[in-house]
Amino acid sequence: MGACLGVCSLLSCVSCLCGSAPCLLCGCCPSAKNSTVSRLLFTFFLFLGTLVSIIMIIPGVEKELHKLPGFCEGSGSVLGVQTHVDCRSFLGHKAVYRMGFATAAFFFLFAVIMVCVRSSKDPRAAVQNGFWFFKFLVLVGITVGAFYIPDGAFTSVWFYFGVVGSFLFILIQLVLLIDFAHSWSQLWLRNANEGNAKGWYAALCIVTFIFYATSVAAIVLLYVYYTKPAGCTEGKVLVSINLILCLVVSAVSILPKIQDAQPHSGLLQASLITLYTVYVTWSALANVPSPACNPTLLVRNSTGSATATQPLTTWWDAPSIVGLIIFILCTLFISVRSSDHPQVNKLMLTEESGAGAGGEAAAVESGLHRAYDNEQDGVSYNYTFFHLCLVLAALYIMMTLTNWYRPDESLQVLTSPWTAVWVKICSSWAGLLLYLWTLVAPLVLPDRDFS
Repeated sequence: MGACLGVCSLLSCVSCLCGSAPCLLCGCCPSAKNSTVSRLLFTFFLFLGTLVSIIMIIPGVEKELHKLPGFCEGSGSVLGVQTHVDCRSFLGHKAVYRMGFATAAFFFLFAVIMVCVRSSKDPRAAVQNGFWFFKFLVLVGITVGAFYIPDGAFTSVWFYFGVVGSFLFILIQLVLLIDFAHSWSQLWLRNANEGNAKGWYAALCIVTFIFYATSVAAIVLLYVYYTKPAGCTEGKVLVSINLILCLVVSAVSILPKIQDAQPHSGLLQASLITLYTVYVTWSALANVPSPACNPTLLVRNSTGSATATQPLTTWWDAPSIVGLIIFILCTLFISVRSSDHPQVNKLMLTEESGAGAGGEAAAVESGLHRAYDNEQDGVSYNYTFFHLCLVLAALYIMMTLTNWYRPDESLQVLTSPWTAVWVKICSSWAGLLLYLWTLVAPLVLPDRDFS
């Protein structure tokens, strides 16, 4: 009897995979908005593709696969059957590029399908919020097809798509970081006004000091390891420029006129932006193609490039690992949270509406743990823009996992180009200018509401 009930329960879960998001919440989960559940599930697809890419690029995977009899070509036979699968075709940088293409194509497809969806009454909203099993099949189908793309110029061309997409995603990261910094400062200052002022102000000072101390230590290490007294002029100039810009925005953030226009602005936000800028600078210097000015270049491939006699599957360096963590946090941020600032919501097209309050009340009263439709009167986020953000995220993680190295058409040579260096440096400058604009905008445009 218990087995029959278990089978029935399993079948009900399988049926939910073909239905809408409300089915997918189990009894232990709290009630949630339909829009939030859908975004989390799409983000799960992105993370799943990322996990597959990580497995494909881990050193030693091909060797382990060859230990499985009958799995790879040359690994023996099973019951007299010899396989002809070349495991090298779905491992290494080539596999990551194709996985990135498949994931980006999947989300771009939904971005096109969901153009101009205004509410859940649109039939396409049911596709956005349901049919998850079939979506998974579509993703698998696109992934399989991507591995049949001829090598040729595909990888070289797709590298530049990855560069442009990664640059745009870094800008999105900067917008989210600036918004998070402002929200963080406002929250702690509000708590200081309502409760233990000394404790909250002490916490602000300690966190700000930690951020600045970490930034100063990192800058010193950049000068030590990525510059030389008699050379590496580019590294010296880039680090110095970003150091000066960070000092400028920090000084501007505490000017009296800025404080009068924005009482919540201060060194906490500036210290966080400074720390992120130092990280981006570090990541850029880690792509400098000169071994004399880039010690991590030696760690990756033992020379400036990977030749045919060297393995194409390489592990990541520390900047890539930090980039992976930031990628995870930013995609989750996009999926579950709308900003406290109307300007950011308008920019990111994620402004939450009051629609669905009745559905939430009904879910609470009924005691059922399910997702309720909060988009009957209007969508709470722009479907197309959300999918385009995931497209850019897929391109960014593709570049991060491959260390921004540029492969040639034969995939026999991997080089670290100056293109990656300048893309990252320009993104850091854009972030600093964007943060500076958030400080001076109320003074430049006094008639607009920047509260």
